[in-house]
Formats: sequence, C-alpha cells, structure tokens
Amino acid sequence: MDMNISTTPAPTNGCPVPPDNGNSSACTGLILPIIPGEEDWNQGFRGFLYMAGLLWSFMGVAIVADIFMVAIEVITSKTKKVKLANPDAPGGIEEIEIRVWNDTVANLTLMALGSSAPEILLSIIEIVGNNFHAGELGPSTIVGSAAFNLLVITAVCIMGIPKGESKRIRTIKVFMVTTSFSIFAYIWLFLVVSVISESKVDLWEAFVTFLCFPILIIIAFVADKDYCGEKKETTEIELGVGEGEKFFTAGHEVDREVVRDFMKEVGKHPDIDESMIAKLVAIECQQHQHHSRGWYRINASRNMMGRTKVDEQDPHALELYNKIKNKELPNLSKDELEYGTDKAVVEFAAVSYSVMENAGRVKVGIVRRGNKKSQVIFKYETLDGTAEAKSDYVPMKGIMVFEPEETEKFLEIEIIDDNEWEPDETFFVKLTLEEKADGVVLGKHPITEVTIINDDEPGTLEFAKTSFLVTENIGKAELPIQRLNGCDGKIEVTWRTKDIEAVNGKDFEGGEGTLVFEHGEREKNILIPIIDDQEYEKDESFQVELFDPTGGAQLGRLKKTVVTIINDDDYKTILDRVVNITHINMDRLKLGNSSYGDQFVDAMNVNGGDVENATFMDYILHFLTFGWKVIFAIIPPPNFLNSGGWITFFVALGFIGLLTAIIGDLASIFGCIAGIKDSVTAITFVALGTSLPDLFASKTAATNERYADAAIGNVTGSNSVNVFLGLGTPWVIASIYWASKGQDFCIEAGSLGVSVVIYTICALICTALVASRRVLEPFGKAELGGPMNMRYLSGAFLIFLWFMYILLSSLQAYEVINL
Repeated sequence: MDMNISTTPAPTNGCPVPPDNGNSSACTGLILPIIPGEEDWNQGFRGFLYMAGLLWSFMGVAIVADIFMVAIEVITSKTKKVKLANPDAPGGIEEIEIRVWNDTVANLTLMALGSSAPEILLSIIEIVGNNFHAGELGPSTIVGSAAFNLLVITAVCIMGIPKGESKRIRTIKVFMVTTSFSIFAYIWLFLVVSVISESKVDLWEAFVTFLCFPILIIIAFVADKDYCGEKKETTEIELGVGEGEKFFTAGHEVDREVVRDFMKEVGKHPDIDESMIAKLVAIECQQHQHHSRGWYRINASRNMMGRTKVDEQDPHALELYNKIKNKELPNLSKDELEYGTDKAVVEFAAVSYSVMENAGRVKVGIVRRGNKKSQVIFKYETLDGTAEAKSDYVPMKGIMVFEPEETEKFLEIEIIDDNEWEPDETFFVKLTLEEKADGVVLGKHPITEVTIINDDEPGTLEFAKTSFLVTENIGKAELPIQRLNGCDGKIEVTWRTKDIEAVNGKDFEGGEGTLVFEHGEREKNILIPIIDDQEYEKDESFQVELFDPTGGAQLGRLKKTVVTIINDDDYKTILDRVVNITHINMDRLKLGNSSYGDQFVDAMNVNGGDVENATFMDYILHFLTFGWKVIFAIIPPPNFLNSGGWITFFVALGFIGLLTAIIGDLASIFGCIAGIKDSVTAITFVALGTSLPDLFASKTAATNERYADAAIGNVTGSNSVNVFLGLGTPWVIASIYWASKGQDFCIEAGSLGVSVVIYTICALICTALVASRRVLEPFGKAELGGPMNMRYLSGAFLIFLWFMYILLSSLQAYEVINL
C-alpha cells in the first residue's frame, strides 16, 4: 500500500499527482503508527514488532473469516419446501425440502467472497485510503494469492491423498468454465494495465472487469445445469447420481451401501449398546458425507487456532470405529471403549436376577473388566425393595477383592421360603468403592435387582409389550409372553390373531395356537411367520389376543398386543434418512453458536471447552489468539433476530475490512523498514498469510471427499473472483471519482504487469498438466493421486513453478532483470 510511502513520480499524461507530505522516509501508513514518536525508535526493533503484529493479525483475520464463513454456510444452507407427485403419499402429494442456493452459484459468490475477502478488501481499502490513487500491495496480493492457490494448493492436493487412491473432478464443465475465466482474468488484467490504455484504467475497462463477475456466474450456472447439453429426463432433485445408491439431504450425500455394510459389521458385536452404535454410525456418515468448501475452510481455521473443531469425535467411539474397520474389535472390550484401557471396571454381570422362593439361594455375578493387572477392592450391600430383609432374604454387607488377572466373583444370598403366597418381591444389591480408589471405576451396572418369584401359585400371563414393530423380511415375529406372580405347575394359554390392515395368509400366517408353560418356566414366545411378498406396501398391522388359560392361571392387564409390519425397503429409507438428517443438524450446530453466551464460552476456553480432547498445541494457539476470540465474540450469532445469518455476514465483513486495513499498514510499514518493496511483500508475506487456511482446507477436502471438486475445483473460480471483484470494484470506484474531476485513473504497470505475465504462463502450464493427468494413463487418469512417482513428480513441478514465479517477480521488482 503506497499511501505516504511511495516516492515514484506520477505519470504526466493527464494523471493526478499522488500526495507527498515529505515524510515518506518515516514509513507510515493509513492507520499506523498510533504511538507518538514511534518513527524514532530503533528500526530493527520496530521491524520485529511489525512482523510479529503482522503474523498475529493473520491469526485474527483467520478467526473472523471463520465466523464470516459460518454465516455464509447458514445462508447457503437455506431450504425451501416443494411439492412432488407421489401416489403413495397422503393426498398424492409429497412435500420435501431442497436447497435454495445452487452449489455452483454459492461457490462463486458467497463462498469465494468468504475465502478471498481479505485480498478483495485490501485492494479496495488501499485505493480509497490512498485518496483514490493506485497502490501495489492490493493488486500484487491478489496475483500472489492466485499463484499460491493454483500452484501450491494443487500440488499439495495431488500428493496428499492416501496411497493407491485417485480422485477426479466431478463437475468438469464448471471447472472448464472457471479455469477459462481465471486465465482470461489475468490476461485481461495485463491488457488493461500494459496494452489497451497503458498505465491507466479507463471507465469502460473498469466496468468490463467488474461485469465479468456476473457473466462468470451465469455461464458457470448454465454449465452446471447442462442447459446447453443433451436434455436429461430427471427431476429437480436427483435421488441417485453416479456409482452406488445415494440419497441427498440439504446438499449432503451418503452412500447407503457403504453405511449398510458398516451396520452389518457392527451387528456382529452385540455387546455394543445403542448409544455407541449411534456414535459409530455418525462417524461412518461423516467419513462418507459430502461437505462444502466452506465447511473445510472453517474446520481448517479452527484447527489452526485452537478453537472448537467441527469434526470432533468421541475418542472412545473413534477408537472402536477404527477397530471395526480394521477387523480388530476382539482386542477391544466394551469397557475399554467406555473407560479407556488404563482403568479397572467393576460392575454386576447382569442388571437383574430372578430366583424361585424355594431355591434357597441366589447367585449374583460380579465382574472386573478393563485393566486386569492390579488388585481391586470394593464393597457390597443389600437394600430392601418390596422384599424385606430377614423375612424374605438374609441381608449381607462386606468387602470383596479382585486379585490381579481375576475377572469374576459370585455373591450368594440366602432366600427365605415362608410357604405363604405373596406377589413377586424385589430387593437390590449395591456396589461401592473406597473414597480414594485409584485406577478403578464402577461400570454401568453398580446396582442389580433380585426378584423373588412366588412358587406357590400358577401365575398371571400377559404380553411383554402393548405393541411390536417388525420388518417384512424378518421371517418370524417373536412375541414374548410373561408368567408373573408365581410359576407353580404346568399351564397352557390359547392365542389367536385378528386382521387389521394385514391379512392372514397374505401378510402373515396366523390363526390360533396354544402356548405351554412347564413348571418353573417364566417366559415363552409366540412365533408368527411373516410373509415377504417382495412388493411395496404401506405399514400393516394385526392383533394377537390371549384367552382361556388353564391350571388356575389368570390373564394380566396386557391380554392383547398389536404387531405392525413395516416394508423393509421403506424402513431402511426412513432409518437412513433419520441418521443422515441428525448428523447434518449436528454439523450445523457445531458450525455456529446459538447465543452470545455460547460464543463467549467458546472464545474464552481452549478447544471451545472440550479440554479432554485439547492438545498441547491447542493451548498454545488459544493463548496467542485469546484476545481476537474475545473481540470477535461480540459479532452476533448466525440466528440473531432470525436473520438467517445475514446480520453476522455484514458485521463480520466490517471487522474483516477493519483488520485488513491494519494488515495493509503492518505489511507496508514492515516492508518499508526492511527495505522490501510492496509488490514483493504482497506476493510473499501477505499472500501466504491469507491463503494458508485455504491450503489446509483443500488438503482435508482432497483426503475426505470422493471427488476433487472441493479440493481444487474451486481454486480457479476463486482466482477469477479475486480479479473481477478485488480489482473491478476499486477500479470502478476510482475511475468514477477521477472521471468526475475530468482526470484519468492511472496505475503503475511496472512490476504488476510482469508479475501477471509470469503468473499467466505458470497458470497455462498448470492447467495443461491437470488436463493431462485426467486423460493420460501414467497419471492414473485423475487430477489427484495416481501412481506415487507421477503424483510426486507433478507436485514437485508445480511447487517449482511457484518458486520461479516468486523469484522472477521479485527480481523484476528490484530491476535486477528486465522482462
């Protein structure tokens, strides 16, 4: 940013002369310095302070850009309801939700603005702050950032995906459009500053530059929709695209076959409880789910700044997930999953026990899991329920010890038989630990229930539940019948089915039958075959009723139950949709806080308060960025006043503008003190500082996504937008200003023109390489990955091009060479 620093004389062909206050040697900027007399400090120390301030400000802009991207994610995830004809839906109409924003349009407008806002605003602020005179910092930052994005990010993504994998760009027509525009943008930039009207920008040139932005969006949208291609017979919402069966929810995609296979693998391990299964399915969905470029950008920024991660997973669930995927689950116990491998876990072997009143004793099992290498001491005691100590059982209280490698013990409790009929009664046994028990925890079952079953009555019979849900392909429905309040003697009970929507003989094989309970038996199942007719049907139900018990038994309250048969295909669809939508909603909640209170809690605590999963580096980064986090916590949350993210968008944009002005001053003054030209500072320090989050975002997207679009497909579009908005907007402003004064808006072509030419040559070579990788067998016919030797050769070549761009542009700026 030249501001008061440049001493280069202005052109004399009708161009205005830049102001010169005669203090150019003091190295000052638009806002800085703010401390009186700072110009007289030791220049080495002052340079160090400005360098440190520049790096610290890069952290700040990454944090506020994260908030800005969250607002954009909320805005672009907005949905609307549409109605589709569906003969199976009520009234023949199905109402579903689709996204309002087209992905291509979102990527080229708000998403591109979100990732490039610092560069764009720097160029605008530089011209406005410099009294509408052109500077070098803003334009050179845009070109330098484009070079880093195209060459370095593409190189890292080519080399960074797992061994043996290859990934192609899916929306190749859109990529071709944005690539063509990105090359045209910089050719046009060179023509404007060096050929058409050398060293000045006419008003029509400024407007053409700006208008290329909406033209790019329109053409890319047409390419995305394939309006100029072969007409496709498809609905507005595609339910299946590409290989495999998929479904889409709010733009997110999950391969159902992958999830289904994973669920089969989980089903082989019945020890895993429902809550852990839900976590495992969420991780599996996360692994195969499509995320936007913005999602990866936000996650990269948060990983760099010690903030709450958007892809944080329960560490124990993640450990189990990896064990399942690697077929290593037998080495991991249920308790190691819940409590880790360094603790011993003590609990009852079962949550409840039953014993006949005349059995004399009940044997209660206690198990030790997890760490088995140490001695474990614990206490036990019995507690009354409906059963009373000394009249129904003999109370017990004491201490037990697990020796090393000992995993099971039994506690025998004496039962008192009074030979009088009583209803079934219960008492409890409880485990406790010493107050200072280290390395030992109680498991999920520290209390167990013991039921004393009266053996002097035949009992009462009833269904275990009021209703049962079965899938059409289950084979047989098992309906448990319980025998309560006694189990003396042999009894029988008759059952019969009654059609509701389901029809006997068509949907199930029902009728009547008899269930026999032998002496002492407490539970038996009625088995009813279910018929799978391979046709789609809505949910259908039938009723089962108990009647005519024998042997003195009675019927309980639940004499009837309803069995509902769900079409298995529909059941899977509903289940998958619920899992997917739940996961997506969790992602959305993680991206943005719901209140100011949550924002300040997140800002003031390392890793957003998740200390358990915080790393040492998270603590260091939290310390360095604490001030920025607290300052930016005052930005309204995305749901503030139900604005749909727009208030957050504009407030965050204002903060980015203010911080960008400070960065411009810091970079310019640091370069002045160190003797580095603005153009060189821009293509190195500033371009790197604003582009690093994009590098990490693209690397993660390249690894996680099925296609290369989110990794490199958006780089060319972002580079185009940088020129059309980042230069078109300030050029229009400055051109109008000077035209109103009857003068021309002038710009020094010099090093900028040469830098653009060098970059354009590198961009053409890079584009040719990427195109070759897509079609040539030695590269694996894919933009990313492929054979290891070719991927590293491609990546190294692109990084070499970037170094050559930096070197040649810097030498030209210092007039060491004259290109």
